[in-house]
Amino acid sequence: MSDCYYELLDACGPDGDRFRATDLVRGTWSADIQHAAPASALLVRALENCERRDDTRLSRVSIDLMGGVPSDGDLWVRAHVERPGRQIELVSAEMLAPGPDGATRAVARASGWRMLQIDTTAIAKATAVPLPPLQQARSRDMAKNWEPNYVHSVDWRWLTVPQAAGPGESWLRPTVDLVKGESMTPLQRLFAVADNANGIGSKIDIRRFTFLNTDLVVHIHRVPDGDWIGIRSDTNYGPDGIAATVGTLFDEAGSVAHIQQSVLVRPRPPRTT
Repeated sequence: MSDCYYELLDACGPDGDRFRATDLVRGTWSADIQHAAPASALLVRALENCERRDDTRLSRVSIDLMGGVPSDGDLWVRAHVERPGRQIELVSAEMLAPGPDGATRAVARASGWRMLQIDTTAIAKATAVPLPPLQQARSRDMAKNWEPNYVHSVDWRWLTVPQAAGPGESWLRPTVDLVKGESMTPLQRLFAVADNANGIGSKIDIRRFTFLNTDLVVHIHRVPDGDWIGIRSDTNYGPDGIAATVGTLFDEAGSVAHIQQSVLVRPRPPRTT
């Protein structure tokens, strides 16, 4: 099995960096479509590397999925500074892939505010109740039910029972590289699992419904430390097939970010015999 989500084929081409995905990006809804977590982490890589400034960091990242990101074939990622500034910058990135007609099109986009860092240690504070420690979580060995795909790349430890009342809680740790041969940055590691908030917070039966998120928006008040990312999330369902997931992201020292996702809920068609 592969040890990464993507392999970098060419850097700085006319359409951006060219990548090829491994089987570990494949989603659980369809093997032909990528799970949004690796794709969003790759976009964050582009945001971080675009005209890189070590005195700034991303404070908010918004990911929009323009459709299914194909699992097979080449894809390209490019980024640019949309709004430069000494203290605040807006950086944008997009992922491109061939469409059904063979023409290259945008399949995902990201924007991120980068802010100048100063020392505010004296007033640092987070109000979210910390997650229970990793030692209290248990593995559900989710990979045993799937062909090689995204769930094979994550050490996933549950603190709550899926679909139980109240927010769902889990600890997660990606076990492979984002890009072959590269070490993940802390924010890339965060986004390599953040999209799972939708599934962790779900309250409906996956055998009866699909629930696909079209975006994720993450506000980061502290850069996470360590390999493990915790998620506490819940989903609110409207009467019209539209839902919203809200959650908090953690490291083992406490909360680091908040996430929101728009969710399209649809009944699964009945199985035919």
